[in-house]
Amino acid sequence: MTKQNPEQTGQDGREGECLDRRLSRRSLLRTGGALAVVSLGAGWWWRRQPPAHNRPRLTPAEAFAKAQSGEITLIDIRTPREWRQTGVPVGAVPIDMRRRDFLQALEQQVAGQRGAAIALICARGVRSARMTNALQAAGFSNVIDVPQGMLGAASGPGWIAGNLPVARWQGS
Repeated sequence: MTKQNPEQTGQDGREGECLDRRLSRRSLLRTGGALAVVSLGAGWWWRRQPPAHNRPRLTPAEAFAKAQSGEITLIDIRTPREWRQTGVPVGAVPIDMRRRDFLQALEQQVAGQRGAAIALICARGVRSARMTNALQAAGFSNVIDVPQGMLGAASGPGWIAGNLPVARWQGS
C-alpha cells in the first residue's frame, strides 16, 4: 500500500484534488499579477506618448531662430523645478502650464492676439503636443509644437543636446 501525502489527498480521499485546486489558485494569482504588471506598464507607456495632432512642428533649432527673429513667441510650458534643473531656452517665455491663469498669461504675452504664432516646448514633447490641441480648442489658431522638447524624444535630440543656448531661470 502506498502512503498518501495529505497535501495531495482531498477530504474524501481523492488524490490530487487539493493539489490541483492549490495549483489552479496559484496559477490564477500569477496570471492576475502578470496582467496587472503589464497593464500598469502599458498605461505608463501610453501616458507618455504625445497625442496626434495636425498642427505645425518645429525643430529646436528652427524654434530658436524664429524666436530670435520675432516670428514666433516661444513658450516653455514646463514647471519651475524643470526650469531650475535645465534652464530656460534663450528667447523663451516660461509659463507653467499648470497655472490656473495659464490662458490669461499666454494672451498677455501675445497682446491678446489669438492668431499670433506661438511655439510650445516642454521636456520631451508630450505636454507640448497635448497643450497644442488644448490651445487650438481654446481659440488659438497658430500654435506650433516643438516635439523634441528640451531633453529629446523619438523625433530628435532636443534643445540641450542640440547645444542651443539656455538661460538660468531667475524665478523663485
